[in-house]
Amino acid sequence: MEEEIQNGLVHISDDAVSSIIGHVVMDTPGIAGMSGSSISKGWAKRLGGKNVPKGMSVEVTEADVAINLRIIVHYGCIIQEVCYTLQQNVRDAVEGMMGLTLAAVNVKVEKIAIP
Repeated sequence: MEEEIQNGLVHISDDAVSSIIGHVVMDTPGIAGMSGSSISKGWAKRLGGKNVPKGMSVEVTEADVAINLRIIVHYGCIIQEVCYTLQQNVRDAVEGMMGLTLAAVNVKVEKIAIP
């Protein structure tokens, strides 16, 4: 996304959006990880580079952002509540931190993490 302001141009890369979303996902209670990623590996490694973490796709346009997440939920959690909380947390972060309009936050639960 690019926006012209009085002093120049502001560009928010897809990687920046992905990084913020990745942290929000892992900070949401009830989520064990993202599908396609190892739960035990460090997120800093994945989010620091240009590779979007597995289990996430982000489409940034001039007007809005669409996000698709594939997650793993901890056993015993109420899946509907975890997903709703995740959608709200992602919306708050993207709209609040970046001033972007969120078109959609689609969440697909692909696995349950059983201890």
